[in-house]
Order: sequence, then structure tokens, then C-alpha cells
Amino acid sequence: MKEYNTIVLHCSATPPSMDIGKIVIDKWHRARGWSQIGYHYVIRRCGKIEQARPVYIHGAHTKGHNRNTIGVCYIGGVDENNKPENNITGEQKQSFKRLTEALRLTFGTLNIKGHRDFKGVKKSCPSFDVCEVFGYDFCNE
Repeated sequence: MKEYNTIVLHCSATPPSMDIGKIVIDKWHRARGWSQIGYHYVIRRCGKIEQARPVYIHGAHTKGHNRNTIGVCYIGGVDENNKPENNITGEQKQSFKRLTEALRLTFGTLNIKGHRDFKGVKKSCPSFDVCEVFGYDFCNE
């Protein structure tokens, strides 16, 4: 079993009208020359959680930090003009909380960070402050 210490939340940088899932993201990542989708989980607009890259394989989602992190991507994150927007749905929030609880049961204490919280990341992904939206207690358990 891999040793993970952090869950990294990403957004797909797609507008709310574009309800894609792991299959489309997998195609995007393969088109970039990757072997498969970089995220371990994808959360659809309706809150459905899709298992993407198996957790026993290191992710490809946060350069320099993939060895000990689990990548989760929610669908959304930009408005119809591709500008960063916090448009995570209530269903996605609930699913992320449930997924985080399940992963903590499996892997123990896991910190929660947004992709943008890593040094050197020049993206607004996931388009909001993860700990502010989910509560600092959730992030620092």
C-alpha cells in the first residue's frame, strides 16, 4: 500500500455547462503523452465519484508532489468565459467530504490542499481556497 499524506483537490477548468467525467479527462491526458489520467478520482457535477487512476499507482497531477498525494478533480472551476470561478456544487462538496473520510480510514491522517497551494503552481486551480470553503477543521484534522 502506498504511503500518502495529502489529498490534492483540482478542478477540470471546464464551465458548469460541460459535465464531463474521467473518460474525457483520460483522453486529454493521453493526448498530452501521459500513460493514463493523472487523477485518482473525479467528482462529476451531480456528485458522482469516479475511480480514475488506481491509488496503488502514483498520480500525475501536481508536479514534484505526486509520490505522497492523492489527486481528486471536481468537474468545473471556470465560468462560461474560462475565467476562474468557484462553481463547485453542493453535491460535489458532499462527495469530496465522503471521499476524504473514506481515504482517511484507509491511509490515516491526510492533509487537504488545493492544487494552487503548492509552491510554483501558477494556476488558480481549484478556483477557491479549499480550507476556507470546507472549513479549516476539515483540512487540519
